[in-house]
Parts: sequence; C-alpha cells; structure tokens
Amino acid sequence: MSIPSITSLAFLTPGNFADDDPYTGLEETLQLFEYGERIGFDGAWVRQRHLEHGVGSAAVFLAAAGQRTERVELGTAVIPIGYESPFRLAEDLALADVLSRGRLQAGFSTGMPHAELLGDLVYDGDWRGFDLSYGRIARVVDNLRGDYLGGPDTVIQSPGNTQRPRLQPHDPGLLDRVWYGGGSLRSIRWAAEHGLNLLSGNIVTGEGTDDFTTAQLTLLSEYRRTVSAARPARVALGRVIVPFDSADAGTRARYREYAAAR
Repeated sequence: MSIPSITSLAFLTPGNFADDDPYTGLEETLQLFEYGERIGFDGAWVRQRHLEHGVGSAAVFLAAAGQRTERVELGTAVIPIGYESPFRLAEDLALADVLSRGRLQAGFSTGMPHAELLGDLVYDGDWRGFDLSYGRIARVVDNLRGDYLGGPDTVIQSPGNTQRPRLQPHDPGLLDRVWYGGGSLRSIRWAAEHGLNLLSGNIVTGEGTDDFTTAQLTLLSEYRRTVSAARPARVALGRVIVPFDSADAGTRARYREYAAAR
C-alpha cells in the first residue's frame, strides 16, 4: 500500500470571532486568506458550523473571499447537508464559484449537528423523516448539473428574456470540484461511486484495526480502487497543526494534554 504524496497544500480555519464583535474575527479570517495566497498556499478552506462563533454560511463567506484573492482555491470542509435545501445551496455555490472565476471547492458531510435545537427552526413539518444523508448530497450534485426543468417546450419569461429554466448561473465546472468528507468504508465507497473527491481527516473508523495510519490508508486504498478511472479524482488529508512559536508554557501544556487525549 503506497503512502500518498502531497501535490497541494491548503489550510482550514473555522473563522472564529468574538460574540460581541463578529466583524473583526471574520475580517481577520479574510485577511488570513489573502496572506495565505501571498505566501504560496494552494488552498484556503473554512468549516461551516451553526450556533458557534464561526462561519455559518460557507458560500457567503467564500464569495467575499473570492473578491479578496485571485489564485488560491476556496474550499469548505464541510457543509453539513442536513440544514440545506439542495436546490438553494446549489444556487449559492454556483454563484460563489462564478464570482471567484472557478476556484470553489465544495465539501459536504451528512447529518445535522444540534438537530434537537435547530431542526424545527430550519424545517416546516417533521424533519425526522427526511433524508439527511447521502441522498441529499446527491440532490445538490444533480442540481449543479444544470439540467433543464420541465419539458423541451417549457420556458420562463423575465424582463427582456425568454429562456428554458434551469439552475442559474449554470456552472458545469463545479461538478469536478465537489468533495465528500468520509470516515468509513461505506462512505468512502459512496463518494467514489458518485464521482466525488474525498476529504479525510483525523477521525476515521478502524474497521479491523485500531491503528490510525493503517485505518486511513485502508480507506484511501478502497477509494482509489472504487473510483472511476475516467475522472482524475482528488484526495485531501486533514491534519491538526498547532504552532508553538509564541506559546507560553501553560498553552503548550494545554495543547499537549489535548493531543494526548485524542
């Protein structure tokens, strides 16, 4: 089993901010994206989280980041699909990608964190029976394909324009830049079978081993075995790196204890 080589280096940040001053933290995150591009990073990514002091809408944030950068890839790792409308999210991502001139890297995960608090606020009706897993991600991907809606004679009218209806802006290139965050053999196979790029981080299921490196290499091998040879799929490995350059003794001890407990 071969060890992966690194061909692209990116960083991931939650975009933290203070409760009483969100602007400063978000602006500093945008400045971090600019700085990362200047010093040569290939990608700059954000998490998307809800109810936390961080980026709650990756598409909105990355649209802003696209106007502050020129070259660096702009990614989200990851958007929990349970809170999203597959069509509306596809619209937002396509728009952000066009504004960045094709630099968006759209990563997804299944589920709905904090569902007991937010489920009834997001959905009208009982959301517990909805598909909040792979099928909902597949619907986003299907919408990004931009197939026409209705029959061949279906058109819509707008001021000065008559057109066949489909998701706009039509952005077919984004389909090759959709990612799935997988940590089990089942999820790895699903991502490969649906032609998605793979995100793998610090949490994976062992499924036969309790050694992290062995487990992750097994997942990557299965992904490469399953993914279609017809498309150049990408794999991104995430690692937590804590720089100690200016940390005091207490901070160093706290992070060492945190690392030992993971």
